[in-house]
Amino acid sequence: MDKITTVFGVILIILGVGGYIISEMVSVTALIPAFFGVIFVILGRLAARETLKKHMMHGAAVLSLLLIFPTITALPDLFAGETSPAVILRSATALFSLIFLALCVKSFIDARKARNAI
Repeated sequence: MDKITTVFGVILIILGVGGYIISEMVSVTALIPAFFGVIFVILGRLAARETLKKHMMHGAAVLSLLLIFPTITALPDLFAGETSPAVILRSATALFSLIFLALCVKSFIDARKARNAI
């Protein structure tokens, strides 16, 4: 999961910088996913250390949950046909965050099963 966390962080950085460029560099709020992405990259790299893996991955899962709440409200607008850059950026952030959180939960369940099997 440490590599997936790093890749997720890079995706968020690309979304944020891309959204900032698409918004003609007017709205700094378009960079919010990039700021979160930097944190995810740091958490992913720290999770590569076995002694920190559990704590960093739980931190990444909580951070993704915190990222879902403000962005998921854009999904109904997207499905209703609104295609403004802000709605697309927020929807993409929400979808990637939901997928990442689901992967984290699966990883936690698998780790628990592996630990109990010993």
